[in-house]
Amino acid sequence: MRLHAALLALPASLLVSVVVAVPSPAAYVEHQQRFSAPALPQRSRWRTLSDRLIVSIWGSHSQQKHIGINTAQSDRQAPAHTLARYGGDVVLRFNISTADEAKSLADAADTLLLDVWEFAQDWVDLRLSKDIVAPLLGLLPESLQQSHTPLLRERELAQAIYDTYPAPRGHAPQVTSPPSHLRDRAFSASLHQGNGESNMFFADYQPLSVVEPWLRLLSSLFTTHVRPVTIGVSAQGRDIAGLRVGVRPTNNDDPDQPKRKTILITGGLHAREWISTSTVNYIAYSLITGYGKVPSITRLLEDFDFVFIPTVNPDGYAYTWTTDRLWRKNRQQTSLRFCQGIDLDRAFGFQWDGDVTTKGNPCSESFAGEEPFEAVEAKVLADWAKNETERNNVEFIGFLDLHSYSQQIQYPYSYSCDDTPPGLENLEELAMGLSKAIRVAHGHNYEVMPACEGNMGVAGDQKKLWPRMEAAGGSALDWFYHEMRTRYTYQIKLRDRGTYGFLLPREEIVPTGKEILDAVLYLGSFLGEVYGLGGSAKVKVQQDDEASQTEEIVDKAEADSHRDLDDDWVVLDADESLDDEDVQWELRRRRKR
Repeated sequence: MRLHAALLALPASLLVSVVVAVPSPAAYVEHQQRFSAPALPQRSRWRTLSDRLIVSIWGSHSQQKHIGINTAQSDRQAPAHTLARYGGDVVLRFNISTADEAKSLADAADTLLLDVWEFAQDWVDLRLSKDIVAPLLGLLPESLQQSHTPLLRERELAQAIYDTYPAPRGHAPQVTSPPSHLRDRAFSASLHQGNGESNMFFADYQPLSVVEPWLRLLSSLFTTHVRPVTIGVSAQGRDIAGLRVGVRPTNNDDPDQPKRKTILITGGLHAREWISTSTVNYIAYSLITGYGKVPSITRLLEDFDFVFIPTVNPDGYAYTWTTDRLWRKNRQQTSLRFCQGIDLDRAFGFQWDGDVTTKGNPCSESFAGEEPFEAVEAKVLADWAKNETERNNVEFIGFLDLHSYSQQIQYPYSYSCDDTPPGLENLEELAMGLSKAIRVAHGHNYEVMPACEGNMGVAGDQKKLWPRMEAAGGSALDWFYHEMRTRYTYQIKLRDRGTYGFLLPREEIVPTGKEILDAVLYLGSFLGEVYGLGGSAKVKVQQDDEASQTEEIVDKAEADSHRDLDDDWVVLDADESLDDEDVQWELRRRRKR
């Protein structure tokens, strides 16, 4: 442990060279240079072709303007062609209020092959070339033509993209240096002031060439409770790496040893959602370094195993660092040479709907492949999970799939709102608890909803569903819940609500990690009660009641309250009338023992 402490106490600048021990992004991006407009490469062949085709058909009333970038930030290690690729793009938010508006917008986005960033109950965010705005509006009803606002204009979008890349070590001007509370801090195992808050690793988003050796270092330093995991190989031959964190029983000869209850936390299914990868890393680091120091974390890792896979889509993630910051899919070859990639979160085998949504259209951002599990990384994850349960004595009891953005906690099902998942009340109860743990400690509201509503939108208080904005079948969320019988599965969409979207500033990495860490600690406490374990017995959550400032304590589950989760779960009778708070306590009391 003294060696561990000595290594972790090294100055940040020295440790980066030891921990990272890999080339900076400049070493694997050809022609890395200052961000400037002259002599930059053109947009991708497909995007250039499609934009020209659209403009030739519908015409355009806009003219490209020169986009200036803050020269004070010209030392950032963004790919040199960032401006050429995105300099003429904008992000628009359309406010929708009727099913007809939703359908017309979905049809127009599909026709023009637009990049649907995100959508909620009453809005849709689209990224498109400024030259395509007029053709898009021409396809929409009059009510929508005046019902949109720009979230990121041309210069703002390019600048936001540029700002997510780290500055070169030792060459950054003051305006691009880390926040003051991170400057000159050591890479430390201390959990004071927010766990990884003092860790320079979280001062910036990190490329794959930094993340992988960082994971290896953690597994080599904390051998008592951390083991490296490689679940398989990506389409382009990269390892899909992760960590298993937990204290396993030492008696491996016991034939009746119970299955190890495991919680899987993944990020990076969509390549451009960098905050999801950083957040998985933050949670892993916090639990790893908290073991033996923080009693609640120590008990948690004695009760459960956690498997962290920060980047399920390493090919796509690497591509966002070298070529296209807003790339979403994997990098698998498709039937069209110039339209690569499959959407990993539409490629799983349960209720796959690619044959009626995106089949034959590899250029779609949500292309689901030609058949279920055609996406290599989706199949690798599924095969690994099955192998763990069949051969390695693992039982997956929780699954958190981190995405961005919109601050939502979604539970099954994603593919349809017509089917009700078994154990719905339990799913809702825990989801509301996760949301409250975030809100009470950090003041951010994460909306709780079934994933199908997030995919379709809901009109008003009548809960009338709108037409889908994109394909919803074949999700990892539904597959783990239905096929793996993982009873508590959630997709958490992280910050923010659209100000930056996928381009969340690096200053938000630590705050986002802290609030999701609190949610994970609540999850562990909840599951400790569900399974009658003595470890994760109490969780303290600071009340948001400013007057009382009291703490809410989740009571320890009694030893004889172990629940048989193989049976059908209890549901409330239709004629029972309880208010929201009563419902929660009634559900807690009546959960099957």
